[in-house]
Amino acid sequence: MARRAIASSGHGVCEGLASRHRRPRRGLDGPPVVHDDPAGGSKRARGQPMTSDVIGLHEVDRTMGVMAGGKGANLGELSRIDGVEVPPGFVVTTAAWDRVVGRRPELADHLDALAHVDPDDTDALREASAAVRGTIEATPVPDDLAREVTDHLVRLGTDVAFAVRSSATAEDLPAASFAGQHDTFLDVAGPTAVLRHISRCWASLFTDRAVAYRRQAGIDHRAVSMAVVVQRMVRPRSSGVMFTADPISGHRRTTTIEAVPGLGDALVDGTTTPDTLVIRDGRVVDRRIATDRQGPPVLTDEQGLALARTGERIEAHFGAPQDIEWCLTVDGDLQVVQSRPITTLFPIPDVDDDNPHVYVSVGHQQMMTDPMTPLGISVWQLTSPAPMRHAGSRLFVDVTPALASPATRDGIIRGLGTSDPLIGDALRTVVAREGFLPSNTEGAPSGAPATGPSPGAPEPIATDPAIVAELIRTMQAANDDCARRIDGLTGTALIDFVTDDLQALRTSLFDPRSHQVIVAGFEATSWLNEHLREWLGEWNAADTLAQSAPGNITADMGLVLLDVADVIRPHPAVVAFLERVGPDTGDAAFLDELASLPGGPRARAAIDAFLDVHGVRCVGEIDIARPRWRERPALLVPMILANTRTAEPGAAQRRVELGQQQARAMREGVLARLRALPDGDDRAEAAERMIDRLRTFAGYREYPKYAMVSRYWIHRQALVREADRLLAAGVIDAPDDIHFLTLQELRAVVDIQRLDRDLVTRRRTAFAAHHALAPPRVLTSDGEIIGGEYRRTDLPAGALAGIGVSAGTVEGRARVIQDIAHAQLEPGDILVTPFTDPSWTPAFLRVDGLVTEVGGLMTHGAVIAREYGLPAVVGVEHATRLIRDGQRIRVHGTGGYVEIVP
Repeated sequence: MARRAIASSGHGVCEGLASRHRRPRRGLDGPPVVHDDPAGGSKRARGQPMTSDVIGLHEVDRTMGVMAGGKGANLGELSRIDGVEVPPGFVVTTAAWDRVVGRRPELADHLDALAHVDPDDTDALREASAAVRGTIEATPVPDDLAREVTDHLVRLGTDVAFAVRSSATAEDLPAASFAGQHDTFLDVAGPTAVLRHISRCWASLFTDRAVAYRRQAGIDHRAVSMAVVVQRMVRPRSSGVMFTADPISGHRRTTTIEAVPGLGDALVDGTTTPDTLVIRDGRVVDRRIATDRQGPPVLTDEQGLALARTGERIEAHFGAPQDIEWCLTVDGDLQVVQSRPITTLFPIPDVDDDNPHVYVSVGHQQMMTDPMTPLGISVWQLTSPAPMRHAGSRLFVDVTPALASPATRDGIIRGLGTSDPLIGDALRTVVAREGFLPSNTEGAPSGAPATGPSPGAPEPIATDPAIVAELIRTMQAANDDCARRIDGLTGTALIDFVTDDLQALRTSLFDPRSHQVIVAGFEATSWLNEHLREWLGEWNAADTLAQSAPGNITADMGLVLLDVADVIRPHPAVVAFLERVGPDTGDAAFLDELASLPGGPRARAAIDAFLDVHGVRCVGEIDIARPRWRERPALLVPMILANTRTAEPGAAQRRVELGQQQARAMREGVLARLRALPDGDDRAEAAERMIDRLRTFAGYREYPKYAMVSRYWIHRQALVREADRLLAAGVIDAPDDIHFLTLQELRAVVDIQRLDRDLVTRRRTAFAAHHALAPPRVLTSDGEIIGGEYRRTDLPAGALAGIGVSAGTVEGRARVIQDIAHAQLEPGDILVTPFTDPSWTPAFLRVDGLVTEVGGLMTHGAVIAREYGLPAVVGVEHATRLIRDGQRIRVHGTGGYVEIVP
């Protein structure tokens, strides 16, 4: 009787004794040299077309995933690697699936039903999946296919058992392994049983878990089909898995081997604890023996090192780190029964040397850790003064030169650590590693990244609001000039203009006077917090003193949206209409219909006035490829409607006045208390100067980024028009094809009027896959993710550590939100989210507290939380996983931690 393996593990192949699989030997320059094979037939040169429904595994290579499925293609390719042995077998190809199963009308009906099932209705999903499986298993195997399968079984041996293994076309892919989603059956003996289990493998394409996995991966059920691999089983002395890169830390030069005696099923299903060997740079650096088993280690060091060398060979062949399943037979032969890419590893930035590098995430500093498109990355690189690398559709700064130099090491760790203590701690971990960083006794390296305010670097400036006003006028004038000069440009002239203008934008963004103002506000905050804590025991006083400070363009945005709600609220027809407008509405056409309703003209005018100033923004606004609110104003509708429900008329003005009152009361209180101290008049005078400085300069912190995204909007409109021209000319297939090109690649496409469609397709696929990867704060060129720690001893038991960025303590219902467009927030809620950028600002006005996974003292969420008087803790690792939606939590914005209330 056949045994079913746990999901689709390759370990089931390792049971019956197998003869060694013979591989094709290649001449130096010629085609494969053909040898006999136990499965019969001759070797096929790579890429040679196949027509049979059943083909020998030795005839398969990695180019045949459509025919042999992911697992079959990988196994066939493995058999071609020198020094790698694979149990012999054959593949029932997807051509057989298409002929026998795929063309059945009943299946199409069931797939249509499955596609329309509510993904949250697990019972309906289970029922629809079972209907598909029932149809497949009830389909008879044609006689000619049965004969082909039987012929191949006879060639493999009449007295042996087989493993019948699913091999879907969406399986073992670089971006989605589908590990464990489909079925494998073990100990299958005889043609009748093998044919029955081939049908069961076909049906396992629609197990509940496979259906859910495809849905999560964005793969259409109709776009996949199933091949089946049949292999002779081997009897293992030991079995296990091998990762050619550390699957936890990502370190690429570390091989981790897990081994158990005998068959590997117990390892896969978790019922046996394996021995573990960790191998790095050709030596065993760690060994852990299973405590629940008596006897010697499963593998000797020599066997582990030999396994690791085989793993290196396989990784080199496939060009990526691998998750390998292996068996060591009683004769000492190593049989590889599966190899798939490790899809959870974060990619490493490409460099031109073999030297060690340390990279710091840009997204964590910008409060935007989502993937960026190639176009967005290239635009940001041209905007930034620091050289940027990219990996996993994210941007990184190479801080290696700054860390290697004693002249800049402490400064960069302190500067980045002030923004994000976890980054600072991770960098200290790297610096402490002996021999990792190159020795550099020179001065500050050229091109070292900016790390935030550095004491004493900028010249002092007067506390004069006119300085801020002039900076804003200069940036506005530059943007107006850009809009005038870009008008009418097309083709390469347009791309050249955008390229040059981004460099001009970079110069203006990092104007020394602008830097002086930002640093002055930061230093005033630090001075007040430090001195008032020392003199008065007042913690984070600057948070209250900065409330309702003038000139904060981002804070104003949230208040103006409250005013928009005031215009709409009195008009029921307008409210009812907007309730029918979903956030996914594609363009601004609904505003025309809105204007025809009673009260509609005033509502439209209020929305247009908001968009005239703030329509340049959107979620993920640092990526120029993201559609802006001006293009998709429906994205604002949920926030407007929420304001109409939860805010009272005049709420914006009252909030401004309340913030001003609280700031004024704090100012008067601390000054009076200071005057009562020894030398109190001098202390009060110094504090008053710093309070004035804080309120003069604090609001400007948000303006340069607003000016930048305003310039991006000007560029974006012109690039969208150019994409429309390319689409009309047939050069591109969709307007957003340009998002998957760098700016310079787009110039080449415009110039020659030809697109590399394969490149765009590959990048689209990679971009989609990168959404599943969490970017690390700090990454090395070995691929190792360096995790920092807060190293605090003052936290209550069970508290989640973070950075307190806005003072106060609040308790309320946690609302764990991933997408602001669909957020349902009520007064008293506490917003818990991975990150917030300026587009989230309106939501701050509807909650009582904020918790984010990334961020620092001067990032957007912190600045706006202080402006609104919202207790906030940022940098709480895994907050959206550790805190459940609806739980009561307590946010300690002063202490910098979060408690889950029992």
